Amino acid sequence: MTQSTGTLFTSIAALAAAALTLTACAGEGGSGENTGDENGSSADTLSIDYATYNPLSLIIKEQGWLEEELEADGVDVEWVFSAGSNKANENLRANAIDVGSTAGSAALLSRSTGTPIKTIDVVGNVEWTALVAAEDSDITEVADLEGASVAATRGTDPYFFLVQALDEAGVDLNSVEVQNLQHADGRTALQNGSVDAWAGLDPIMASAEADGANLFYRNVDLNTYSFLNATEDFLEESPELAQLVVDTYERARAWALENPDETAEILAEEADIDLELAQTVIGERSGFDISPVPGNDQMAVLERIAPIFVSTGDVDDQATIDTALEELFEPRFAEAAADPTDADDTEE
Repeated sequence: MTQSTGTLFTSIAALAAAALTLTACAGEGGSGENTGDENGSSADTLSIDYATYNPLSLIIKEQGWLEEELEADGVDVEWVFSAGSNKANENLRANAIDVGSTAGSAALLSRSTGTPIKTIDVVGNVEWTALVAAEDSDITEVADLEGASVAATRGTDPYFFLVQALDEAGVDLNSVEVQNLQHADGRTALQNGSVDAWAGLDPIMASAEADGANLFYRNVDLNTYSFLNATEDFLEESPELAQLVVDTYERARAWALENPDETAEILAEEADIDLELAQTVIGERSGFDISPVPGNDQMAVLERIAPIFVSTGDVDDQATIDTALEELFEPRFAEAAADPTDADDTEE
């Protein structure tokens, strides 16, 4: 893939320097229209998710950076675990969280089905999903899935990865028995033989691979990036708090690139996996070194996957998806985080 439009972090040194600047200016210059606190928020709690499929969220939670920035304002940070993009979207729809981590495909689907969310940051160009078979399975290619049973979590990248892979191989989706299981349950079903294959998700997938499972189909181009999304109400009511979240994500990106071993350790502990597996996920599959600004590259990927929503019956028509695509991205926060001198542009 080509790199996204917008400012790119071209080196770890540049990232670290930006992170220091962001830390210094976090909370400054609020419009004060919502409250008198430094971060311009009427909220007394920031509800934000963390997920093992989003290692940057684990760094922020472990380091306590948001708590440090918001303590003086009396704003508490509530961390909510997301077991998958579908769970993050459920919580965003219910206003149980203000900010949540999903795949790009899941964010677009959620917007297309009526959840008023905006993508405010691109976390990574990840390869977090593949098609997985048991070690002794006769399934070695996508064509072998015709007539087979496959575990996949609907509404997430692994599910849409499966749909795209079947289409490329000329296998009718209706000829495959798709069992809608949460990611960890899918791995269990593969292990105990309840399904023939599994559309996996890291870091659970890396653990299965270490135990002998075969990642028989990989294609990074069928993954749809890792997105950070926020509810429209949150962005309207607390824009400077939203900016702080994105600034902190960029601080975590810089930290992760500078400290890959420590990042792997955090992931290993949170996901309860071996350190070597976590190092594989962080070093080979996370794709942190990209622009945080949602733009043309992400749009191209989502435009390619959008017709699948109609063919699978998740969305009624293409026009609804087209409207959602036009409304999904809110790049101003990531633009300001990538170039802190533009931070004042986010004020409302």
